[in-house]
Amino acid sequence: MERFEVDEELFRPDPHYNIAPTQIVASIIELQGKRLLTGFRWGLVPSWSKDPAIGNRMINARAETILDKPSFKPLLTKKRCLIPADGFYEWKTIAGGKQPFHIRRQDGGLFAFAGLWEEWKSPDGNPMQTCTIITVEPNELMAPIHNRMPAILEREDEKVWLDAASNSKDVFALVSLLRPHSPEKFEAFPVSRAVNSPSSDSPSLIEQE
Repeated sequence: MERFEVDEELFRPDPHYNIAPTQIVASIIELQGKRLLTGFRWGLVPSWSKDPAIGNRMINARAETILDKPSFKPLLTKKRCLIPADGFYEWKTIAGGKQPFHIRRQDGGLFAFAGLWEEWKSPDGNPMQTCTIITVEPNELMAPIHNRMPAILEREDEKVWLDAASNSKDVFALVSLLRPHSPEKFEAFPVSRAVNSPSSDSPSLIEQE
């Protein structure tokens, strides 16, 4: 609440060490000048979709093509969100399979992914709010591990990203915020392959192997 200057808490996230697509992630939006902490289902379901299962294929949005995709472009001007985290996983291809890595700030602090959100209504009218995490080219820390990374916003850019009035008509200014984050304050290390199972969720998952 303090780190992201949240005005109202609509959702209180429990501690999690392994969040998988279709699960609920903490998200921050700005409505009528207020920052709200809420929870969105991870995996964007466009409002026009007939099948919510499409969200399983829309957990990420590539920054380079975000203006070309009808599912994402309209959301860029009106439904942006921050997805707070203190770490994430990525997998490096090695001999014999894939090795998961945990990436976090060296000081253990919070940061925010740039995200988009949408509200979908089922045939019976029940709403479901979902989100996607935007990805970019890797920085120097991530490049040896994977060819993509989440778009981590610089702290000074978080306000611009959330502000409904700020650059809302200038999508190119918004896209310019989506770039590889400076790697100096981050670290990456190998962790247990137990993280490959969505049912695994314990502090041991983020311990260095």
